[in-house]
Amino acid sequence: MTAADAKGAPPWTCPFCSLLCEGLNLRVHAELQGSDCPRALAALAAHARVQGVSGPLVDGAPVMLAAALAAAAKRLAAWRQPLFGGLGTDIAGARALYRLAARTEAICDHADGAALMHGVRAVQDRGQYLTTLAELRSRADLIVCIGTTGVARYPEFYRRVGLGDEGSPCRDIVFLGVEAPPQCPASLSMQELPGSGDLFADVQQLSALVATQKTHDANPALAALAQQLHEARYAVLVWEGAALPAEGALIVEALNRIVGTLNRTTRAATFGLGGSDGAFSVNQTFTWLSGLPLRTRVSAAGLVHEPRLFDAQRLLDQRAVDGLLWISSFDPRRMPPAATLPRIVFGPPAMVALLRDADGLRDNVFIPVATPGLNAAGHLFRTDGPIVLPVLAARDDGLPGVAAVLTRLCELLGPA
Repeated sequence: MTAADAKGAPPWTCPFCSLLCEGLNLRVHAELQGSDCPRALAALAAHARVQGVSGPLVDGAPVMLAAALAAAAKRLAAWRQPLFGGLGTDIAGARALYRLAARTEAICDHADGAALMHGVRAVQDRGQYLTTLAELRSRADLIVCIGTTGVARYPEFYRRVGLGDEGSPCRDIVFLGVEAPPQCPASLSMQELPGSGDLFADVQQLSALVATQKTHDANPALAALAQQLHEARYAVLVWEGAALPAEGALIVEALNRIVGTLNRTTRAATFGLGGSDGAFSVNQTFTWLSGLPLRTRVSAAGLVHEPRLFDAQRLLDQRAVDGLLWISSFDPRRMPPAATLPRIVFGPPAMVALLRDADGLRDNVFIPVATPGLNAAGHLFRTDGPIVLPVLAARDDGLPGVAAVLTRLCELLGPA
């Protein structure tokens, strides 16, 4: 029986992207009702590939959970500079992860660290103007999608902000640097601005046009958009960390300059899409526990935050770490990066076959863990910042949660 089937139980909240869509039903055999979101359906299909529950493995050999934890603790204790990557977990898992990172002096970076850092670095440098899904839905009359359609990775985004609904205040949507998707509601006035092919240059020019309102020698389409932004009652600039180029942090800073200028005479905000697979949950948790976001090394000597130096892939490429603890409790397809160093991997049971096919299970400790919102309860941050939602287990597969496994590991390591 599922949470949706149980008498008096609330409907299911989907944990497979940071929109955290509520009010759905998940029936027996992972049948999703209330949405046809391709991202959710693909994630459920990936989890359904394993019949039954696979147990822990040490170098490919089945063992009991206690033996796998002992092997993992022995490896962690021997590593001089561990890297904690993936970090696909919920708030409780993030709290336990921070304690273990402090105990082992680990460097921590999410699988989506590069995309996450665009927004983090913009906040650190200049601050940010953000809005929520609810305010976007109830107030925005102009939406400008910057380098993203909004629905390529977040298929339910338009529905969540009410685009095309009869009561929606939004009548205009603009796409800068991308083509409009087929999901764009026909009731909206839609514009496509292909730009110059350099999104950074286009956003910088738009920022200058909004600030000066001088159109001499300017791109006519960008000049018209600047005027449209000034005339809107509440404009929202939508961006997506994973869709931005290498200079994404500078683009986000420019978007905030645009919004800062507009807010002198009207209302405007930005809306950043991102934070799935626990990225926002872990980053927010680390920030409130330590005062610093991810890409931070926690040690007895203090905290060291290096958003460029502590890029997980960079550390692996340069052999700057000697062991990898990889956590991906949401998506079994989110594999640890190929590396020759020893690994400890926490993931859904379906990850085992993928690990074996990719590079075997030699020099790996694998511990199957529960997925928040599927076979474990938990709490997650939504994509719009301070919003935390509970996710309930739709079934019980007898798997431990990430927080429980990490806590036990910390206990086995003992005091520093």
